[in-house]
Amino acid sequence: MKKIKFLLILLISCLNTYGQTQEIRSMVFDGNDREYIIYVPSNYDDSESVPLMFNFHGGNGLAGDFMNYTNDMRPIADTAGFIAVYPQAATDPDDGSYSWLHKAPTSHNDIFFIEAIIDALSSEFSIDNDRVYACGYSEGGIFSYELACRLNNRIAAISSVSGSMLVDAFRDSYYNLGFCSPVHPTAVLLIPGTADSSPHSNYNGYQPYYMSAEEITTYWSNYNATDINPIITQLPNTNTSDGSTVERRVWENGDSCVRVEELKVIGGEHDWPGTTGNMDIDATTEIWNFVSLFDINGLIECETLSVNEIISPKSQLIVYPNPLSNQLIVETSNSETLPFTIYTLQGKLTLKGLMEQGVNTINITTMNPGIYFLKIKNKTIKIIKN
Repeated sequence: MKKIKFLLILLISCLNTYGQTQEIRSMVFDGNDREYIIYVPSNYDDSESVPLMFNFHGGNGLAGDFMNYTNDMRPIADTAGFIAVYPQAATDPDDGSYSWLHKAPTSHNDIFFIEAIIDALSSEFSIDNDRVYACGYSEGGIFSYELACRLNNRIAAISSVSGSMLVDAFRDSYYNLGFCSPVHPTAVLLIPGTADSSPHSNYNGYQPYYMSAEEITTYWSNYNATDINPIITQLPNTNTSDGSTVERRVWENGDSCVRVEELKVIGGEHDWPGTTGNMDIDATTEIWNFVSLFDINGLIECETLSVNEIISPKSQLIVYPNPLSNQLIVETSNSETLPFTIYTLQGKLTLKGLMEQGVNTINITTMNPGIYFLKIKNKTIKIIKN
């Protein structure tokens, strides 16, 4: 591990319109002054651990611009209660650009810079180190894949928008980074555009340097041991003037209930949907809804039930049948009223209510056949409707 000297400077910006704390932090890393922006929601309480969400700007971009104009996670952080981080890339001496992946030959490695930020924030805030997430745009998206590959022991789930993944041979020979080597089931969401002409984000790849979208989903679905074939859903074309549509592709049933998902923007270019290009989806919201389902162990409280299986002896919950048709039965001897929610595979809330002591019958007649997640307090149970 490289020696890292931290220098925290108190450069507290004006409270923005959300009324929360936003700070620019400085750190001396590997002999260079580095900066990153953190956003802490007002409901932060150090008695409870909170997730950490990293957001990486594109090549030659600025962290502040990425936060303010492209991927603003602050409103979601206010309601979901996580700390958002926007690091700033260092200058590449090869061409003077701000870059996460410096041109060869170089010993620069920002993987350790991100690990240093995690360690620094964990020493100051109550961070849930099992729920550290990353997402990025363009080169920031490529770097998010690098975190999933090379800082996998610290990163729970990632998303990449308009950014491809390095081919292993190119990663090893040009950047001297070694091969992709994840160590735990890792949920991955990619949001590529089929008309993206940039070599490092071309939908069909740019061999022998960058993977195609199909190669990326194949790599992670194979690693996670998901189903071979994806579930494909055409999303509503709510904006007919943006010249694109979105197809959701989901490889499910992976180890620890993780999944791989692609939001294929048909006709999309080098954009961040919801801000530029496609307006049928909002990439920022899609990313949080996806990654927040997982921690470093997989789907949070992953459990697949068979008929009459007791999911928790301590809480004395029995859920059946599974698979089911029109009614889900939940039995509990817990004297307190328990809230429950049912979400689709895509994270959309379908049903919510309360459960009382005894036998509870949940009518799901109006729900379409498919896979859902039943959440009861801190338990998440995968259910299947025929």
